[in-house]
Amino acid sequence: MDINKARKAKFDELNSGKNLEISRAIEALGDLECACEFSDTINIKFQNLSAEKKEEIYALAKSLKPWRKGPFKIDDIFIDTEWQSFIKFNLLAPHLNLDGKSVADVGCNNGYYMFRMLNFAPKKITGFDPSVHTALQFKFINHFAKTNIAYEMLGVEHLPFFESKFDTIFCLGVIYHRSDPIKMLKELKSALNPGGEVFLDTMYIDMRGEFALSPKNTYSKIPNIYFVPTIDALQGWCERAKFKDFEILATKQTDTSEQRKTPWIDGQSLQNFLDPNDNTKTIEGYPAPKRVYVKIKI
Repeated sequence: MDINKARKAKFDELNSGKNLEISRAIEALGDLECACEFSDTINIKFQNLSAEKKEEIYALAKSLKPWRKGPFKIDDIFIDTEWQSFIKFNLLAPHLNLDGKSVADVGCNNGYYMFRMLNFAPKKITGFDPSVHTALQFKFINHFAKTNIAYEMLGVEHLPFFESKFDTIFCLGVIYHRSDPIKMLKELKSALNPGGEVFLDTMYIDMRGEFALSPKNTYSKIPNIYFVPTIDALQGWCERAKFKDFEILATKQTDTSEQRKTPWIDGQSLQNFLDPNDNTKTIEGYPAPKRVYVKIKI
């Protein structure tokens, strides 16, 4: 696979139409002196921000809707994202040892988790996500944060052909979007250095047995959900991909304190995806979303 060809296609998409307008508007903000705090809310603070510049920033942030991962605060502009992503990150944080490591975040969205990882002193962080929209969101936030995080508009399928390998890979909320989850796990494994590890999360079915739900059309109104495994099935997938040391870190029911509709997204959110008469079920009648967080090694 020619990843440079894939890069060029995404570069061309980024540099055309509305995407180009937004990209240039971000660059036109200029070099603004600020301080960044990478805590539950990614907080960007200014000493002297003019009302005119603040209005430019607000307009740009609005043009980048919908905001899924976060939250972010730029001066007093609070981007109240659909997901309270700190809940997931704080579940993983006690298990992280990233000091001096080369780290990848596959399916990195707008970079929220990567910004949080900076507090763990990794050597390098590289994000992978083919979405030009989220790449622009990252560019917007990083215009102020000025980090050395690299953002590749590539997908998990490009990992075996990437120029370097990683000590730790995060792949959060991706595997159920792949029609061949074992192939995806093998792609992750191919991108690891010896002794490397993967932090993985997925929606799961809270039952014993080695099987997976394969929704006929949608799951929780999401069309591109292919398999929702039991934990036993997930462990089997990982073992087939030649991972070892399958460790369950946490499980959690997804609720409306973590995922909800805000003015910073368009359309619906979790409250619209569940059975209005029984929130233990999705609107389709499947078990409501629960997530399991695991660490696997090679």
